Amino acid sequence: MSELKFDVLNARVTFKNVPLHSLARFAFKDVTAATEAFKKIPGVEECIIIQTSSRVEIFTVSNLETDDSTDARRPEGKGLVINQMKETWEKNSSIEQIDIDHFDQTLEVFKDDDVYLHLLRLACGLDSVVVGKQEVYDEITKSLEIAKKSGASGKILNKLFDSVIRLANSIRDSTEISKEVLSLGDVALNLIEEKVGLDAKKKVLLIGTGESAAMVAKTLGQKELSFTVTSKDMQRATNFSQLLCGTPMEFVDALSGFDKFDIIIVATTADYFLIDLERIKLVMKEKKKGTLILDISEPRAVEETIMELPRIKLLFRDQVAEIYEENAKLRAGIVPAVEKIIDKELPILSASMKRV
Repeated sequence: MSELKFDVLNARVTFKNVPLHSLARFAFKDVTAATEAFKKIPGVEECIIIQTSSRVEIFTVSNLETDDSTDARRPEGKGLVINQMKETWEKNSSIEQIDIDHFDQTLEVFKDDDVYLHLLRLACGLDSVVVGKQEVYDEITKSLEIAKKSGASGKILNKLFDSVIRLANSIRDSTEISKEVLSLGDVALNLIEEKVGLDAKKKVLLIGTGESAAMVAKTLGQKELSFTVTSKDMQRATNFSQLLCGTPMEFVDALSGFDKFDIIIVATTADYFLIDLERIKLVMKEKKKGTLILDISEPRAVEETIMELPRIKLLFRDQVAEIYEENAKLRAGIVPAVEKIIDKELPILSASMKRV
C-alpha cells in the first residue's frame, strides 16, 4: 500500500478556553452546511465536525498546510488553511466581534500526531468535563456517521476515526474508566430524587450558567426533564439554553416567580448571597406546596435564613460533594493506566495512517 502525503488538522474551541455560556456562539447551526463550507477551502479534501455543549472541533485533511508548528496561536503556525478556516468559522456561526478579536487566544490548532493523540484522549474520556463520561465518545461516533453519510469525510478521516473508536472502546472496557461515572449533576439529581422525587410534573429552576450548572442541565436533559434557566446576565442564560436546552428567564422574573417552582438548583460562582430571606419572603410565604432548594455553588449562594420560611427544604453542596469527589478520585486513579495504553498505541496508529 503506497504512502500518501497529507496533513490532518484539528481546530477547536473548548470549555478550557471559553466559558460554557459563550460556546454557543462558536457552534454551527447547520453542521452539514458547515462541513461543506470548510471543504470549499482550497486544498481541504475532508472534514468532520464534533460539536457538544463543551466543545466545537473541526477535523480536516489538507495538503496545503506545511508548517511544522502544532499550535496556531504561535506565529509560525498561522498558515493559509488555518486563516481560511477562521474566516469560514466566522461565516457559519454566531461569533461576535469580541470573539474574532480574541480568536488567536481561544482557538487551538494541532496537526497530525498531535491530532491522533488528542482524538484518542477525547474518545477515552480523558479530556471531557467529567473524566470517563461516555458523552464525547458517543458524539465522535455520531459525527463520523453523519460525515460518512453526507460524504464530508473520506478514506483518511474515516480510517482515523474508525481506528480511534475501536481503540477507545477497547481501552474503556479494559480499564473500566467509564464504569459508573457520576457527574456533579448526576449526584445532585439523585439526591433530589431521594428527598422529594423527580418527574415531569415538577417545575425546575436552574440558577447559573457555569460548569456545575452545565452538569446539572445535561443530567436533566438525559432524564428528559424540562427546566428553566436564569442568570443575572440574560444573554448568558440564552446562550446556555441554546447549548443545553432549558428555557431562559430574566433573573428578576425568576425571583418574583420563585413560588412557581418545585425544585430550585443554584449553581453559581457568585461571592455573595444571590438568594436571601429578604429577596424571596414575600413571594414564598403564601406558597402552599413545598420547595426544595439545592445550592451546589462554591461559595454558597443561598442564605440559610430562608429556612425560616414554611415548606422550604434547603440542601447544600457538601451533601453531594463527598459522593461526587469520591467517584472522581476513583477515575483519576485509572487515568495513568489509560495514558499508558494510549502511549503504546499512538505510534502504531500514526504508522497505520501513513499507509492509508
